[in-house]
Amino acid sequence: MVQYQCSVHERCAQRFCHPVHSRLWIFMLSEEYRYKILKRLGSQPETSQRELARDLGISLGKVNFCLNALIEKGLIKVNNFQANPNKRGYIYLLTPKGIEEKTLITMLFLKSKVREYESLSHEIEDLRSEVERLRLSDNY
Repeated sequence: MVQYQCSVHERCAQRFCHPVHSRLWIFMLSEEYRYKILKRLGSQPETSQRELARDLGISLGKVNFCLNALIEKGLIKVNNFQANPNKRGYIYLLTPKGIEEKTLITMLFLKSKVREYESLSHEIEDLRSEVERLRLSDNY
């Protein structure tokens, strides 16, 4: 098992030794990032942290923090392939719990994007109506 050191207390052997620390990962790991990371690792488990950071547009440190949180929650597991001539280092595999979570998050993400789309569609329609009213009022 991987040993984590608390990011706040030097001598702490736990990743989150205090309730405040466990809530911190929730802030760091938004639904969108959790969705994108789980989706990517589900299709490309050999993806490096650096590639994830670049593709998601976030820092390498945040990717590392997010991956450790996902490991701690039991959603992914990591295998070390240092002996591999490819030298990629790690492979991130979704656990059964991770696959279940990815499915749930995918549905939630889709619902969120549909609501966002509908809201934007209404806003666009309102703007078009306003432009049309302004055009008509300018003609008189």
